[in-house]
Amino acid sequence: MTTATPGTPTTVLIVEDDEDIALTLKRMLERQGYAVTWVTTGADALDAIRAVPHVVLLDLGLPDMDGLDVCRQAREEGYDGGIMILTARSDELDRVVGLDYGADDYLPKPFPIAEMQARVRALARRAARTLGGAPAPTGADEAAAPPPPAPSAPSGPSTGHAAPGATGAGALRVNTAARRVWVGEQELTLTTKEFGVLALLDAERGSVVTRETLMATVWDENWFGSTKTLDVTMGRLRAKLEDAGADVEVVTVRGVGFRLEDDTCAPD
Repeated sequence: MTTATPGTPTTVLIVEDDEDIALTLKRMLERQGYAVTWVTTGADALDAIRAVPHVVLLDLGLPDMDGLDVCRQAREEGYDGGIMILTARSDELDRVVGLDYGADDYLPKPFPIAEMQARVRALARRAARTLGGAPAPTGADEAAAPPPPAPSAPSGPSTGHAAPGATGAGALRVNTAARRVWVGEQELTLTTKEFGVLALLDAERGSVVTRETLMATVWDENWFGSTKTLDVTMGRLRAKLEDAGADVEVVTVRGVGFRLEDDTCAPD
C-alpha cells in the first residue's frame, strides 16, 4: 500500500451507514479543514482505504460485513494510517478484539464532540508522520483556550462557528475545545448537556439536526426511553440564550429536530 502524497490535506474516511451521524461528522470535520470521504459499506471502505486516508472513523455495524473485519483486512493489506472505531457496542470483548485487529482507538457512541475532535487530531498528527501529507488542521475552535475576556476590552474567544460579522452585543460564540460560550461579552454558564446540544447546533448552524442525532451524540449512554429529557434541556438552553440577548434562536422543526438560526428580530 502506498503512502499519502506529501503536502496533501489531511484526509479522513468515515465508514458509517447512519446518514444523520455521518453527515454531522462530515460537516464538522470539513469545517475544521479535513478532506472527508464518506462510505456506508465495508466493501466500499476497503476500496477507499487503499487510497490511503490519514484517519479512518469506522463503525462496526455495517450492512455487508463486520467493521472488525474491515479493520483486520486493512491492516493485513498494509494500511498504516489511524483507525478509530466508533460504535454503539459497549462490550469489553469488542474493544479488545478491535484493538487486537489493529485499531488505534475505540470511542463508544454516543461520544462528546470535543473528545472525538481531539482524538482525530492526535491520530492525524501521527498519520502525517507515517504517511506524509499535511499535519492535522488546527481550526479556530481547536486552538488553546484564550483567557476570559477583560471587562473593558475583551479580546474574544476562539469560536467553533460564528455568523459572518457576528461581533455585536448579542453575537453567539462557542469554543468547543475550551467548552465555553459567550453572548457578546457575557460568558454563559451551561450544564454539560446544554453545552453539548448548543455546540452541535452551532456546528450545523442553519441546518436541521435531528432529535436522534442530538440524543446519540450528546447523551452519555444509549437512550431507549422518552426523549422528553431533550425537550427539557432545550427549554433551559433557549431561556438562557434569550436572557443573555443572543442574536440567534433555536427553531423547532416539528417531527424532525431543531435548527439554530440568526434571529432577524434581534436588535442591532
